[in-house]
Amino acid sequence: MEERRLCNSDYRFLTIVWDHAPVGSGELVRLCQEELGWKKSTTYTEIKRLCEKGFLKNEKAVVEPLVTREEVQARESDAFVERTFGGSLPGFLTAFLGGRKLSAKEAEELKDLIDSYR
Repeated sequence: MEERRLCNSDYRFLTIVWDHAPVGSGELVRLCQEELGWKKSTTYTEIKRLCEKGFLKNEKAVVEPLVTREEVQARESDAFVERTFGGSLPGFLTAFLGGRKLSAKEAEELKDLIDSYR
């Protein structure tokens, strides 16, 4: 599958779709006007673009996601760690924590999470 990347406005738009799917295209226009300040033409252009990229389907004026929020978050997170930290999760975590101390509970939760992925 081709690498499909999203810009910030794509992600914000998809968030609205995920939160309301399945959603009529007319309702989506209204939501995007309210939440993003978009014009009708902008929303329809975005629907078309994300359908072409394989993120959405639009059948009979009903828009539905073809990917889950979690799938997109995982792909975007992987790309960020790869691009910014050369793929190093320890490097990412060190930068993310920025010298902040973890509570015993947070440390245990992270340890359990790491153990579940081994």
